[in-house]
Amino acid sequence: MKKQALVLTLLLALALLLGACGPATTTTTASPDETPAGSTAPPDSQDKATEPAPAGDKVIKIGVFQPTTGENGGGGFQELLGTRYGNEKIPTVEINGETYKIELVEVDNKSDRTEAPIAAQSLISSNVSVIIGSYGSAVSIAGGEIFKDAKVAAIAPSATNPQVTRDNDFYFRVCFLDPFQGTVMAAFAREEGAEKAAVITQLGDDYSSGLGNFFLKAFKDAGGEIVADEKFQTNQTDFKAILTNVKAAEPDVIFAPSSITTAPLLIQQARELGIEAKIMAGDTWENQSIVDNAREHAEGVSISTFFDENDVSNTAAKDFVVGFKEFLNGNPEYLSKNGGDGVAAVSALGYDAYCVAVEAIKKANSTDPVAIRDALVTLDYADGVTGAISFDENGDAKKDMAYIKVVEDGAFKFLKTVKVGD
Repeated sequence: MKKQALVLTLLLALALLLGACGPATTTTTASPDETPAGSTAPPDSQDKATEPAPAGDKVIKIGVFQPTTGENGGGGFQELLGTRYGNEKIPTVEINGETYKIELVEVDNKSDRTEAPIAAQSLISSNVSVIIGSYGSAVSIAGGEIFKDAKVAAIAPSATNPQVTRDNDFYFRVCFLDPFQGTVMAAFAREEGAEKAAVITQLGDDYSSGLGNFFLKAFKDAGGEIVADEKFQTNQTDFKAILTNVKAAEPDVIFAPSSITTAPLLIQQARELGIEAKIMAGDTWENQSIVDNAREHAEGVSISTFFDENDVSNTAAKDFVVGFKEFLNGNPEYLSKNGGDGVAAVSALGYDAYCVAVEAIKKANSTDPVAIRDALVTLDYADGVTGAISFDENGDAKKDMAYIKVVEDGAFKFLKTVKVGD
């Protein structure tokens, strides 16, 4: 009996041990070398917009390189919304007769040139086949070498500084460039009767300093006088010192390309100091939060941008506006972060960049990043929301038109379009 009791005790102990261990459940993250582009493994990014495809489905990954935090987080998210809408409308692509689910792998470059290469490398490690981004030229330039070295093409929706694509065969863009934008705004300022201009730019920001310099040169070439050229530090919130200098120079217009975060502070402080000069900027200022935060001080502010939702001359644009508004209104978080259901130009560009990426994949008929890059070189996409898209030898879109908008009654209102040579 004692022997039987001992055996029963040992068996019970063994059963308890096995129950405690149980069948193991393991989550494995493949290393970059283990998962080729177009594999069926789920994406590594935890900040993805699309759910992983069921096991066995064919998958191709598109990387999304955007700031969703930091001083450009507002604009970056609006651009991201356009790309997410594109993925909702076109969730699959045919490659060699097989259907591939398109997964977005999103990373936040935090509006920071130091963080940008880290975010860029994480996309490469996730084995994406092509990349969309970024809002902000500085972070695009900072991540560009990573993409180039890895031989994965990136398509910038709205990064306008010429250096984004310069000497980089793997960077493309679907927007116009700052030399054009600076010239347009300088010409507009002169048309509005400005004889003297002040330029205010952010130190160390490629977009701000680049666009400011292009405006400065174009304004002088058009016969105007630059009476102040002021610069401020990143994250600066008190502009009274430089604005006092600007006020003393008595300009007719202030051109201040800067971030969404900085814009309302500059506008409000300028008006509080009694500066009556017209205030103008570039595409980054097309964000309703600027108007909402600057309140009545924003009245009369003018900007250049890439798109206007009321332009119904383009059928693709008309359809996009209707669908995108439904997309925003169907998601309270999107609607709130967008500041209503207005269609920002960068959202239209984010959508166009996604569509161009899909067209390049179809043309390459491959998940291979180099084949997709080669397809982009000769791509001619006629159905762009912001106009037909093809690329020159630098990877820059052949765009020749800008929209001028002005703040009236607390909202951006379309004023005119300007083309090269106008």
